[in-house]
Amino acid sequence: MTQSTSLPTGAADAADPRPRSSARQLMAASIGNAAEWYDWYAYSFLAVYFADRVFPKGSGNSLVPLLSTFAVFAVGFFMRPVGGLQMGAIADRRGRRAALTVTILLMGGGSLLVALTPTYAAAGVLAPVVLVVARLIQGLSVGGEFAASTTFLVESAGPGRRGLFSSFQYVSTTLGQLLASGIATLLAHVLTEEQMGGWGWRVPFLIGAVISLVGFWIRQGARETHEVERRTDARPALFEALRRHPRESLLICGITAGGTLAYYTWTTYLPTYAQVNTGFDKGDALLAGTISLAFFAALQPLGGLLSDRVGRKPLLIGFAVGFAALAVPLLHAISDTFVSLLLVQCAGMILLTGYTSIAAAVNAEVFPARVRAAGIGFPYSLTVALFGGTAPYLATWLKQSGHPEAFPWYVSGLCLVSACVYLVLPETAQRPLDR
Repeated sequence: MTQSTSLPTGAADAADPRPRSSARQLMAASIGNAAEWYDWYAYSFLAVYFADRVFPKGSGNSLVPLLSTFAVFAVGFFMRPVGGLQMGAIADRRGRRAALTVTILLMGGGSLLVALTPTYAAAGVLAPVVLVVARLIQGLSVGGEFAASTTFLVESAGPGRRGLFSSFQYVSTTLGQLLASGIATLLAHVLTEEQMGGWGWRVPFLIGAVISLVGFWIRQGARETHEVERRTDARPALFEALRRHPRESLLICGITAGGTLAYYTWTTYLPTYAQVNTGFDKGDALLAGTISLAFFAALQPLGGLLSDRVGRKPLLIGFAVGFAALAVPLLHAISDTFVSLLLVQCAGMILLTGYTSIAAAVNAEVFPARVRAAGIGFPYSLTVALFGGTAPYLATWLKQSGHPEAFPWYVSGLCLVSACVYLVLPETAQRPLDR
């Protein structure tokens, strides 16, 4: 049996001379992660502004450019399993910090490429090609980011604090999303519709490229949490986690399915859902999303702390059962009023915290340290691609097909499937983490 190569207790300082500092570790993971997800989410928030600039309209149907833009959004997600596997392997073979450095540089490059994407009128088919390439680069980066930062955060935690540290995965993710939403909202209120469609949508992506450079610099000061095997032939193979731990890989898929669909529906697509289904004002929809995201970020540490006390399963089951029962009435409750959208978003955020605040800890506790990053990265990113990345496109397509009522039932049903997985999931909160 292959012995784990992760740092045993007390070995961190021998492997990395940087001082032990929980705050510094949290900052290194969180700021870089926020930069990653700012770049990723800026695309979905601004899609309604640049869709018809990059994609031509088809036979008078105004939803065609938006559908095409969300299709590219989904394409980016399908690079995430590749990124999860490749960057996860780098994290297991060369250390978590090395993988985190690569992912932040890839994301910054992809963001810059989106900002420089030409319009269809200026470059023809080259315009959507450039956009697709940029999203593929970003998808590779984001897939690797979750694998590396999840293991880095949880391995940096002290005894009885894995849930709390885990919550900073989505605190930083939400802060990045909040920054993207806030900048998009500010631009939407300051600039005219014509200015936003002409050049305003490019500004957030340029800002994202700069933020990624800052995140890269901060991550250089992080302390490594995983001791790398010196002999190259003794390091884990690319598919070792899948070969030796097939049950754990399937478990990650079941844990993630309902959570990722609910997450991307509530935190990313809901403003667009309100615009498409109720004629909601674009600027007001972005403002409601920004307020609810700030509320969501504040909830995450509370969920993490609670899970360290009562366990992971009660929170997971509460999330899944809550969404299975309430997804349909909540989405049907959205009207053309600002208050209705804000209340629906905040109600969903409370339920969603049962999953997001502890997802990193639950995933990390499933795999041994030797293959933890790659073991998490591939099945998690594949599941997110299948169910999270396709959510905006599927919801928009159902609206175009005349069946908008089907999407809320889809969310409810998949959360029910995950609820069944959570019921048989072993409780891991009090178990020592494999080192």
